[in-house]
Amino acid sequence: MASKPENPPKTSPGTAAKKSAPASRADDGLPSAVDVLRGARAQLSELIGMPAESVSSFERTDQGWQLKIEVLELSRVPDTMSLLASYEVELAPGGELTGYRRLRRYERGRADRNT
Repeated sequence: MASKPENPPKTSPGTAAKKSAPASRADDGLPSAVDVLRGARAQLSELIGMPAESVSSFERTDQGWQLKIEVLELSRVPDTMSLLASYEVELAPGGELTGYRRLRRYERGRADRNT
């Protein structure tokens, strides 16, 4: 009895490209945007001792990178009453944190009046 040839594993479109493309460095030798975002969140969390939840803005500048990161400063029940803060973070071109400052604090469940 002849054996059936094994079928190769199915992949979704673009899977091969995703696996072969390195996410750690851009063409110019600098960290990729994804690596900068991850590193900034981790560095800020370590410095201030609170978890960074998300990045709300991200920009490459002449001096490196500038981001706004949302941080959980005080967890409350219900979660809509938790206090968050928006931090402006500056990074060197290689992704090292060079400075940060808190811009504002707000409750998770409240929108800004100006938006």
